[in-house]
Amino acid sequence: MLLLRPPGVYRPQSDSLLLARTALDRASPCATREGRRPRVLDLCTGTGVLALTAARDGADVTAVDISRRAVLAARCNAALHGVPLRVLRGDLAAPVATERFDLVVANPPYVVRLAGRPGRHSRARAWDAGPDGRELVDRICVAAPALLARGGALVMVHSGLCGVGATLRRLRDGGLRADVAARHDEPFGPVMSARAAGLVGRGLIERGRRSEELVVIRAERDG
Repeated sequence: MLLLRPPGVYRPQSDSLLLARTALDRASPCATREGRRPRVLDLCTGTGVLALTAARDGADVTAVDISRRAVLAARCNAALHGVPLRVLRGDLAAPVATERFDLVVANPPYVVRLAGRPGRHSRARAWDAGPDGRELVDRICVAAPALLARGGALVMVHSGLCGVGATLRRLRDGGLRADVAARHDEPFGPVMSARAAGLVGRGLIERGRRSEELVVIRAERDG
């Protein structure tokens, strides 16, 4: 899919593809039974690639990102492909807090920060997620139960270095049925390669390791 991507907007990579294969392979059973289009929310949409894929499959899609550039990119990409897409700017679920969705997909920043905090206009904001990589992951876990319609599901991807068990526990504490839906071993890219020594020093990876496990979590609300 041809996508416009301004500087500072996350480029779709293997985590986006893994999430698309896992999350968008079937419509919500609840929506199908009711004979309506499934309502999909794409958090941290970036270029809008997941939102566009869902909309092409017939879903009613809302995409949200806090980055002005990402919102502009998603709107432009929707127009470029002639796909109806509602794109909102805001902090995670804040713009849609009173709405309910059959499917919520999320590919949030999840890279462990070793020092400092990226500046307001830094490209690192697209991937940096705090000292444990969970700044946005934890917030999505807390917000998910209130966003899901009956029978709805959250599907989120993040690095195994962030703590898969912690994600499952938080989602289950919120009353959702949560499990690992997919795993994929991904070679380090430039960002992770540059941080490898620091990750070794923090005890997060073994010396010489040059890959990370990407994990897709699926959490469902009872119908």
